[in-house]
Amino acid sequence: MENLFRLMQKSDYESVYSLWMKCKNMGFNNVDDSEKGISKYLERNSKTCFVCIRNEKVVGVILSGHDGRRGFIHHLAVDPDFRRHGIATELLRQALNALKAEEISKVGLFVFAYNSDGNAFWEKQGFTLRTDINYRNKALVELIRQDT
Repeated sequence: MENLFRLMQKSDYESVYSLWMKCKNMGFNNVDDSEKGISKYLERNSKTCFVCIRNEKVVGVILSGHDGRRGFIHHLAVDPDFRRHGIATELLRQALNALKAEEISKVGLFVFAYNSDGNAFWEKQGFTLRTDINYRNKALVELIRQDT
């Protein structure tokens, strides 16, 4: 069977969420990663988020978007049963091309430090590790975190 890569749609949410829950070393929360939160993200980033479909099933996803200046990648995930077949690389290629088409020149992402597979993938893709900055955040609403 061939993989079909296409833009993510709001109707993909349940399948995408199920996929995320199968993947280790990722972090989610009940607001940003809810159906409402992802729908809002897709409205703002309708041309830069992709899924991979195989046998009518979502087996890969990448959320990417931008603020008009910098791009950002969120939640690249591939079903563990379909890894090491180039799906993540192709999802990333499509997302980066979409961001370039929107005239974005730099992309960032977060990976848990303990996610050795994820960090190895991003390094292989040419993403460098920044050690000269501190990342800080502040929740404006109560968030319930869920790590896989």
